[in-house]
Amino acid sequence: MKQKVVAIVPAAGIGRRFGGSVRKTFVGLKGMPLLVHTLGRLSEVASISDIIPVLRADDIETGRKLFAQYRIDKVRQIVAGGAERQDSINNAVKLIEGECIVLIHDGARPIISEKLIAGLLRNLEGVDGVIPGLPVKETLKQVDGNGMVVSTVDREKFRSIQTPQAFTSGVIKRAYKMAYADGFYGTDDASLVERAGGRVKIIPGDPFNIKITTQEDLELAKMLIERRSHLCVSE
Repeated sequence: MKQKVVAIVPAAGIGRRFGGSVRKTFVGLKGMPLLVHTLGRLSEVASISDIIPVLRADDIETGRKLFAQYRIDKVRQIVAGGAERQDSINNAVKLIEGECIVLIHDGARPIISEKLIAGLLRNLEGVDGVIPGLPVKETLKQVDGNGMVVSTVDREKFRSIQTPQAFTSGVIKRAYKMAYADGFYGTDDASLVERAGGRVKIIPGDPFNIKITTQEDLELAKMLIERRSHLCVSE
């Protein structure tokens, strides 16, 4: 029997770099709020049974109305966010009962493919986590506090990491519990699992799986969605 898959979607950030008068979570993207695009794509994936969005406390009622309006039925509960991204995800992780697979995906990545999710789930056996990554194209230089170059690093040894990140519920719960016991905050969920001694595998990411951080990213996402729509029509 296939394991249950639960997707946690953090979307409680302030979005300082994005700017604008509308919170990034709900900014319009091709006629729908950004977060609705993301949750809609996840809800189309048959292997995902439950989606847990994490919103700012004062956005929960707005989110509840939107998810009902767009019939995102896999959202059965909404969690209030915390001070940091890690706190927000921890609030959701603590609600998960029993053994399942946990996918953690940024609410600001609306162009997530079912193919990428399938690859994560397929590669989870025998490791503690699977994450998508892209090769680094530009030259990487290490600098000091004054902006002076210290060294040029080998970019072949580095990957730019995306979400979703996949773990079993037991692994991610233990990793979070250890992180809080030690007062550790990581830059992503995999870093907590790595720190707890877990083995994390990287699979090829998707260059179209962009994260909306700035207004320019939003324009790029519009073009990518239009491109996908045209491809679907031509097929």
